[in-house]
Amino acid sequence: MTDFELLTVGAETARAYVRIPEGARIGVVALHAWWGLNEDVIAYADRLAEAGFGVIAPDMFRGQIATTPDDAERLSQEGDDGIAGDIAWAAIDRLAGELPDARIAALGWSFGASYAIWAPSLRDRVTATVAYYGSWVGDFIGDARAPLLGHFAEEDPFTSEDDIGALEEAYQRAGREIVTYRYPGTGHWFAEPSRPEFRADEAELAFDRTVTFLRDRLGTR
Repeated sequence: MTDFELLTVGAETARAYVRIPEGARIGVVALHAWWGLNEDVIAYADRLAEAGFGVIAPDMFRGQIATTPDDAERLSQEGDDGIAGDIAWAAIDRLAGELPDARIAALGWSFGASYAIWAPSLRDRVTATVAYYGSWVGDFIGDARAPLLGHFAEEDPFTSEDDIGALEEAYQRAGREIVTYRYPGTGHWFAEPSRPEFRADEAELAFDRTVTFLRDRLGTR
């Protein structure tokens, strides 16, 4: 199954890119950065599908894509104030319905990472999280058991070392597994090919670590 589909989100709709290879036993909900559902996210979803994962990548900005930080900041604020979260949860429900026997992970970049971290506390089908250079800490962390894999930049004005440390401490305090990597010589967006900050070797290492983590924690090596 490959293509864009419509998600029902209350009285609204949102599109999602869906790839579910035959025999998929693990599902991944891929939540985009503040640029929107761009080609970087679709290419990453394709790579996951080629590795055997069922994937859904919802469009939390409903067709809008930013290319400048100013536009991206505006879209992310509108998304947070609007139905971006509801779209993410609808995507989880959609994938869970398509793969009733699969285990599901939430994966996100930056803006989307916050929702990926939150997801296991709201949807018990989500049993692992992968966060690319994004963090969010709150009481909700104690409401779930899903492990987290975090990929973080060495120099990042958006997600500081203090932010990463607070996330690690919150997970450890809640008795949850957290594995984090810092990638030397990188900045925010290092895993997104359309960005000037992209670093191919580090992005490839992060992808390989992600696949290994998902297979190890969700049960199909």
